[in-house]
Amino acid sequence: MLLLKLFFAFMQVGLFSVGGGYAAIPLIQEQIVNIHKLMTLEEFSDLITVAEMTPGPISINSATFVGMRISEIPGVLICTIGCIIPSFCICLLLAHFYYKYRTVSGVQVVLGSLRPAVVALIGSAGASILMLGLFQAELGDIVWGNIRIVELVIFAAALWILRKFKTNAITIIFGSGVVGTAAYFLMGAI
Repeated sequence: MLLLKLFFAFMQVGLFSVGGGYAAIPLIQEQIVNIHKLMTLEEFSDLITVAEMTPGPISINSATFVGMRISEIPGVLICTIGCIIPSFCICLLLAHFYYKYRTVSGVQVVLGSLRPAVVALIGSAGASILMLGLFQAELGDIVWGNIRIVELVIFAAALWILRKFKTNAITIIFGSGVVGTAAYFLMGAI
């Protein structure tokens, strides 16, 4: 029953995550954390962090990690297949119709109208991850007294370095990990 629940949860993620992997993050959170309560918000935050650092699409990496965490190898297969099947079928169907009707102006209008929704989904995912990193809370549950200063300083510095010097994101990720580890080591938190 659990495997069937996982399959349908990730099938919904694969079906409704228009715009790529980052747009899938709020959908995965809704299915795994809020609806089925298979993970805590903190575990989900850790999962997204690892899924982003791992090569490959974030939605498939997330499905793989959730499957492994919940039900090991059968869970990996079920979650990954559930996430892939809708996209595969939709892409085949859309490719057929796009090549057949790509010159029709209505097709361009539909594609253009999907862009704002994709931006909103990606922005929502970014805000959720930022709030988890800075407050260990979701957007509606923020308590300003609980702000995590080390994470705020690392975030601000990383953002400034990225914008000012156009530094490689991998360097920023690695550097943030080193600085954060050193800061917590020096503060005695490790």
